Amino acid sequence: MALEGDTRGILEPHAGLARFTLERHRPSPDLADWVERHWVVRWNLADGEAFTQAILPHPCVNLVSEPGLIAVHGIPTARWQRTLSGSGMAIGTKFKPGGFAGFFGRPAGELNDRSLALPDIFGEPGTRLDFALAACDGDVEVHIEAVEAFLRERRPAPDPRYDLVRAVVADMLHPPERATVAALARRHGVSPRTLQRAFRDYVGVGPKWVLRRYRIHVAAERIAAGDADDLAALAWELGFFDQAHFTRDFTAQIGRSPLAYARACAAAARRPEPVAPA
Repeated sequence: MALEGDTRGILEPHAGLARFTLERHRPSPDLADWVERHWVVRWNLADGEAFTQAILPHPCVNLVSEPGLIAVHGIPTARWQRTLSGSGMAIGTKFKPGGFAGFFGRPAGELNDRSLALPDIFGEPGTRLDFALAACDGDVEVHIEAVEAFLRERRPAPDPRYDLVRAVVADMLHPPERATVAALARRHGVSPRTLQRAFRDYVGVGPKWVLRRYRIHVAAERIAAGDADDLAALAWELGFFDQAHFTRDFTAQIGRSPLAYARACAAAARRPEPVAPA
């Protein structure tokens, strides 16, 4: 089964995308400095079937609306998983790394591994947004309009430190060869310590954490696509000292070795199960 679009962070994507659908929607241009995308996940499983999807999260905050829960989810610092059953949907807004900090008004790390209700972050305006999103009843367009109107009223002022974070993150997504935090700091004309403080304040995790996570995202996606026959070459390409370092980091983040992950992905690709009709 061919996979379309970016699957980074979705572990064993052939298995997952055979059981749920994922839509992505661009944010309005005036919010694109802070919001990466809106997304919609739908599932409709057979009676008695359950499926657990594992995720290696991006360094991003998400505002998510699903039945019985509307909340802002900070960065999960370890693998995350969700078990799906029956039918349902979730609508989310994914902020860029550091993008939620200007709306939050406090150090982003306070949200790590936490989910907070909208009133707990925004007070009475959050309560009104919570009611508005609940009233959307699955209408994606209306939901996105409500979220964007709320954010538009609270757009942060220009902030050079956030601009620095955005620029460095963009380099991390397409890193120069053998990139390190020190090299990225030099490239952007700041000290490593300045960069570390900016990432802690805005993203909630350090630049080394983000760089390592992005490298493993790329590795996992390449392996799942069957595009990583030479693991030693992949390790070198992604900036690891050697294959042993790559294997240790991959195993720590994914929960299995690169070879074991490749075998699991290949097995899932050979035996996809179609999404149940709506």
